[in-house]
Amino acid sequence: MMASSKKKGLKSSGPKDSNLDTNDEDKTELCPGFRDVDAFVKHGFGAVLSATKASAGLPQAGDEYDFYRSFPGFQEFCESQGDKLLHCMSQIMQHHGCRSHMRDRNKLTGLEERFDLVVDSNDVILERVGILLDEADGVNRSQQPVMPAGFQPPKVVVSSWNRKGSSPSSRSETFRLLHAKNITRPQLKFKEKVDNSNTPFIPKIFIKPNAVKPLPSYFTNKQMRKERPEDLDVPAALADFIHQQRTQEHVDDMFAHPYQYELDHLTIPENLLSKPEPQMHKPVAETKLSFVDTLEDLVALNEKLCKLSEFAVDLEHHSYRSFLGLTCLMQISTREEDFIIDTLELRSEMYILNEAFTDPSIVKVFHGADSDIEWLQRDFGLYVVNLFDTHQASRALNLARHSLDHLLKHFCNVDSDKRYQLADWRVRPLPDEMVQYARTDTHYLLYIYDCVRVQLLDFNHGQPGLLQSVWNKSSSISLKKYVKPIYTEESYLELQRKQKKSFNTQQLTAFRLLFAWRDKLARQEDESTGYVLPTHMMIKISEELPREPQGIIACCNPVPPLVRQYNNELHLLVQQAREMPLLKAEIAAQKKKGLTPIKKPEVPLFGPHDTSRVSESDPPQISADDLPVKQGMLFSEDEDVDVQKESGLVASAKITLFEEVEIKDDQESSSAAQMKARRIIESFENPFRMYLPSTDVHVNKNAKFDPSSKIFEISKRWKLQSVEQQQTELEAKKKAKQEAKEMAKKQTEERTKAKQSYQESLKNVATVRQQVAESSNAGGKKRERVDSEVGDLTPKPSKKLMKSAEKPQKTEVTPQDSFKPFDYSQSDLKVFAGNTSKDNTQFDPNRQAHDFKRKKTPKGQKNNTGAGNRSMSYLPGKSDRGFRHNWPKR
Repeated sequence: MMASSKKKGLKSSGPKDSNLDTNDEDKTELCPGFRDVDAFVKHGFGAVLSATKASAGLPQAGDEYDFYRSFPGFQEFCESQGDKLLHCMSQIMQHHGCRSHMRDRNKLTGLEERFDLVVDSNDVILERVGILLDEADGVNRSQQPVMPAGFQPPKVVVSSWNRKGSSPSSRSETFRLLHAKNITRPQLKFKEKVDNSNTPFIPKIFIKPNAVKPLPSYFTNKQMRKERPEDLDVPAALADFIHQQRTQEHVDDMFAHPYQYELDHLTIPENLLSKPEPQMHKPVAETKLSFVDTLEDLVALNEKLCKLSEFAVDLEHHSYRSFLGLTCLMQISTREEDFIIDTLELRSEMYILNEAFTDPSIVKVFHGADSDIEWLQRDFGLYVVNLFDTHQASRALNLARHSLDHLLKHFCNVDSDKRYQLADWRVRPLPDEMVQYARTDTHYLLYIYDCVRVQLLDFNHGQPGLLQSVWNKSSSISLKKYVKPIYTEESYLELQRKQKKSFNTQQLTAFRLLFAWRDKLARQEDESTGYVLPTHMMIKISEELPREPQGIIACCNPVPPLVRQYNNELHLLVQQAREMPLLKAEIAAQKKKGLTPIKKPEVPLFGPHDTSRVSESDPPQISADDLPVKQGMLFSEDEDVDVQKESGLVASAKITLFEEVEIKDDQESSSAAQMKARRIIESFENPFRMYLPSTDVHVNKNAKFDPSSKIFEISKRWKLQSVEQQQTELEAKKKAKQEAKEMAKKQTEERTKAKQSYQESLKNVATVRQQVAESSNAGGKKRERVDSEVGDLTPKPSKKLMKSAEKPQKTEVTPQDSFKPFDYSQSDLKVFAGNTSKDNTQFDPNRQAHDFKRKKTPKGQKNNTGAGNRSMSYLPGKSDRGFRHNWPKR
C-alpha cells in the first residue's frame, strides 16, 4: 500500500519535473525513468517483491536475532537501515497530510505511538485510494437508486451479505430490502385463520387427485378437521391435551405424507431419460403475461396446465411480519405464456392446482425447491409429483455456482436484476419492476431444464445414470414434510448454543424468560420473532440485566415497537432473573441434568483433557475419584440428583503434554508385533507428540519416504535402533522365562522334601488310642502325662506341624519303658457320675459332641473317655463359651 501511495505521489510530481526539463522526450514520460503507468507499476511490484524476499531472509526474532545483535557491525547496520525506513515512512505520511513524528525516541512509549501513527496513516491512505478508484471507475456516489413510483428510498446497509458481484462495473450495486409501510395485513382477509398454536402441523389436503392410494378418512371428514384446540376458550396446556385426545387414533394418518405411496412408485419415462432437443425460449417482450387473481382465472389456468407436458414454478415469500411466513406470489411459465398468481387473494382456492401438480405425466421444473415444497404444503395444501430441480442438476454438473443467476448467465446470457430479491411482496398493486423480476425467475427455466439434461447425458458419455440420480434427488425433495416450530422448555438452549455465549445463572434465566416471552407474543400477534425482539438485542438484555425499564430501551437500537409497548413486562422478567443465585451456567446445567458434562472445545485443535486453555474464572473440575458413582444412573433424567453424589462419565483431568512417556512393565513380556502396534496406536493419540522429547516419535508418512528430509535419516536410524531394542527385549524375555521355570522347579522340590520329612516324623509317634490300649494291657496303671507329646487332640497336620517336621529333635517321643499309667482308684469320680449334682452342670469343652447325647452313666462306673485327653474343668459362671477354639469339633 505504501508503494501505491508512493505511486500517487509520483503521479503529481511527474508533470512538474517534465516542465522543468526542456527535452521533448522527457515530457512524454509519466515520471523520470518510466514511460507510462504500467511500467511504473511493474517496477514497483518488483521492488516490493525483492524487499519481501530480503525481509524473509533476515534473522528471526528470538535467540537467532539476539545472537547476530551481539555483533557491533550488525547492530550499526540495523540502526542505519531503520533510520532510513522511518525517514521514508515519514515522507509518505507528510505527503498524505498525516502526523509523521516517526523518529521521536525520547518517550518511553515511543514504539507504541509510532505503531499508532502507522495505523492511522494506513486508514487515511486506504480511504483516499478508495475515493480515487471510485472516481476512476466513473461512479457517482450521490446517484440515487432507481425505485418504483410511490416508494421512498430506504436506508441501504452495504455489507458482505448484500453485495452483488465482484466486477468493477457492479461495485456499487447492492441488494436492497424494500420494506413497504402502512400495508394492510393480508392475514385479516384470510378465510381460514392462521394456526400459530403450539401443536404439530396437520396437512390441509381434503381432496386427493391422481391418487393411487386413497386419502385417509381423517382428512375427508370435514367436521373432524375443523375442530381445533385454539377455537376453544381454554388454557394452552389444556388445549394441547384436548388436541392430543382428539387426534390420538389418527396419528399415523395425520403426519404421513399424503402422496408417499405415489412418489415411492413413481417411474421416469424413457423419453425423459434420453437426450432432448433444447427448445429456445421466446423473448420476454413477445410472451403473454397473465395476472391471476380470481377463481375463474385460476380454474382456467389449471385446465391449461393439465394439457401440458411440463411447466416451471417459483414462489415469492415473506417472513418478517408473520410468525410462520406467507407465500405472497406464485409464478408459472409454459413454453408460450407466463402467469403470476396472487396467492394472498386466492389462498383458500389454491388447492385446485393439485390436479396438475400431482399428475405424474407432467414435469414440474423448480430451482431450489427445498423451501418451496414446504411453503406449498403449509399455505395451500399443494403437493408435487414428478419434480425436476435444476439446482440439483447444477450440483451434479459441478458448475462454478448453483444459483439461478448463474444458470441464467451461463445458459441464456441474461443478467438478472436482483434488486427486488428482498422486497416486501405483500405490496398491492405490484409495481411493474417487481412484476418483471418475478416472471424472469420462471420464463427461462424450461430452456435451462432442456440444456442441463443434455449436459448431464454428455457428461456421463450418453448413459442416463447421472440424469436418473437427479430425478431421484428431486423426488426425495418432493417427499419433504413441513414441520411447524414447536416451543419446549429446552428450545432456548439450542439458540444459546448457536450464539456461543457463556452465561451465569442470572443471565441464562433472563435469556430463557425472554425467549419464552418472545415466542408467546409472536404467536399471539402473528409476527416473526425477529420483529418482536431480535436475537442480538435479547442477548444484550440478558448480559446487561438492566435495573430500570429505561435500561431495556437502551439495549435496543432501534427499539422494536412491541418492546416499547411491553417494556414494563420485560422489566419484571429481568427482575425475576436477578433474584436467582449467582452461579456459573455450567454448574446449573449439571444440577439440572444430573450428569457432569464435558466442556466442548472452542477450537478444533483442543482436546477435552487439555486444561491449558481453561480460565481461572471457570469452576474447578471435580475428578472421578472424588465422586461416588451411582449404579444404574449413567444416563439418568432425574432432575433432583445432586451433582456431588454422581459422577457420570468424568475423566480425571491431568496435563501430560510435557511429561516423559513412562514405559510400562508389561512391555517386557510383549512380542515385537505387539510393541510395534502399540507405538502406532500411541502416535495417533497426541498431535503434538512430534515436538516432545519422547522415544515414540510420530513421523509424517510422506516425510519418511522423502530422502531430502531430515526425518528420513532419523527414521532410518530409528529403525536400526528399534531392531536392536527388540532383540534385547526378546533375549531378556527368554531369560526371564527360564529363570521363572527354574524357580518354580526348585519350589516344587522343596515342598516335596518337606512333605516326606513330615510323614517320616509321624511314623514313630503313638496315637492316643494306642497309648490307652498299652496302658490297659500294662495292668491299669495310670500313664504319666508327657508335656512334649504331639497330637493331643487330632493328628491332623497343620502349618506348625509342617515346621516341626523340619526339626525332628522336637518330635522325639518318651520311650515306652518310662510310661507309668495313672491310678484311677485314688481319684474322685463324682464329676463323671450320672446324678443331678452341681458338678454335673460343668462343661468340658474337649469332649466330643456325641458324648453329650449319650445316657448318663451309673454311679460308680467309670466313664470310658480317652486317656490322652486333658481334664479341663471350669467354674459354672466363668466358662469361656464365646471362644471358638474351646468348642468341640463337629
